[in-house]
Amino acid sequence: MGRKRNKNLVLENLQIIDAASEGKSIAKYNDKVVFIPFGMPGDIVDVQTTRNKRNYYEAKILKFHSKSENRVEPKCEHFGVCGGCKWQHMPYEMQLKFKAQQVKDNLQRIGGFLNLEVQEILANEKEYFYRNKLEFTFCNKKWIENYSKELDFDDLNMNALGFHIPGKFDRVLDIDNCYLQKSPSNEIRNFIKKYADENNLSFFDLRQQHGFLRNLVIRTSTTGDLMLIFVFYEDLKEERENLLNAIKDKFPEITSLMYIINQKKNDSYTDQDVILYSGNDHIMEQMGEIKFKIGPKSFYQTNSNQAFNLYKKVLEFADIKVDEVVYDLYTGTGTIANFVASKAKKVVGVEYVPEAIEDAKINSEINGINNTSFFAGDMIAVLDDEFISKNSRPNVIITDPPRAGMHPKVVDKLNEIGAEKIVYVSCNPATQARDLKVLSEKYNIERVQPVDMFPQTHHVENIVLLRRK
Repeated sequence: MGRKRNKNLVLENLQIIDAASEGKSIAKYNDKVVFIPFGMPGDIVDVQTTRNKRNYYEAKILKFHSKSENRVEPKCEHFGVCGGCKWQHMPYEMQLKFKAQQVKDNLQRIGGFLNLEVQEILANEKEYFYRNKLEFTFCNKKWIENYSKELDFDDLNMNALGFHIPGKFDRVLDIDNCYLQKSPSNEIRNFIKKYADENNLSFFDLRQQHGFLRNLVIRTSTTGDLMLIFVFYEDLKEERENLLNAIKDKFPEITSLMYIINQKKNDSYTDQDVILYSGNDHIMEQMGEIKFKIGPKSFYQTNSNQAFNLYKKVLEFADIKVDEVVYDLYTGTGTIANFVASKAKKVVGVEYVPEAIEDAKINSEINGINNTSFFAGDMIAVLDDEFISKNSRPNVIITDPPRAGMHPKVVDKLNEIGAEKIVYVSCNPATQARDLKVLSEKYNIERVQPVDMFPQTHHVENIVLLRRK
């Protein structure tokens, strides 16, 4: 039996030399890599290890001896505690540099593509206030940032409305101001928190599973529509209606006010009934000439403006001709399919979630698009020879899978189908590089375009154009 490694070592005077995945930074100690959250290349720090593996440490910063000259002051007062926006201390130009490098490194290290030219990353116009959707959690045990045994908890308001603390399922950071979503997102959330405290409404106990207020979802759009979805645990009619009426009176700009009673063990509400309280049962979004109807359960890219730029780049890469058939895999609510439909003879969308397919059909109908067809089902089960024969073999395939990438059987099937072009959109360059390695048996990579959808984070989207050999 091997000797247990001490995970709580103090390592002194480490120089942070690079940025890493998941928003971490990198230092070296002897022959081992040290991964450090909230570090910056150029920092000199003392750290305490939190994990000790054979080839690497994970650690947290104890002390700065000196800070990188490139550091900037984080905008948010919750930086370093909240789990989001881990690169706020980094100038935006450096964020873009490291994201582009992340794409290159994954293509080389995982895909084995050593000499690919990567186009300049497409920057986001807004560094803040770019998200159209945020989800908040009510909790009766808020995270105490400056914990002390001397604290008098009897006099302390422990209610929180905000984001989960990373690694702490039952603790929530109470958020005063979030810089991710435009006004009136902060104003609505703070009004609700104040109203709930003043009226003694119970916040959810995540461990014991009881309480009235559970979750809050705020969705905005570029058209000016605003959706608010409340998730309650207890079904208290009078308290619920008083709260919703107060919100409606305070914020008349809310165009869709809804609620859900969710008494399950988890927060997912895709299988729950959504009840319309006031306004419309949807909001509208628009990209160019195309309109999209977004319901409370609909998926839509959370950065509307940059999604428009991404889709324009997808259309450019696809270079669709009027007589060509396009398959849009992992189509979601048909945003890409409907966006490119005017250029194609026919667009066929495939998606696992049936509700999303119904939204995709509605979005085609809203826009008078009659050359799309949508199918729900497991991707590898749907894409059989009969399906391809019935819907015509595609000239172009656009694929935008989830972070896990495509199933190996789906990748093999794309090689077998042999479309002239594949446009692969990914939110995870690592799994994309893995899939591209297999696709390279039949395809050459022609263009690579990183796109920054989420400033202040390490996340990066990437578009790759493949052409059949």
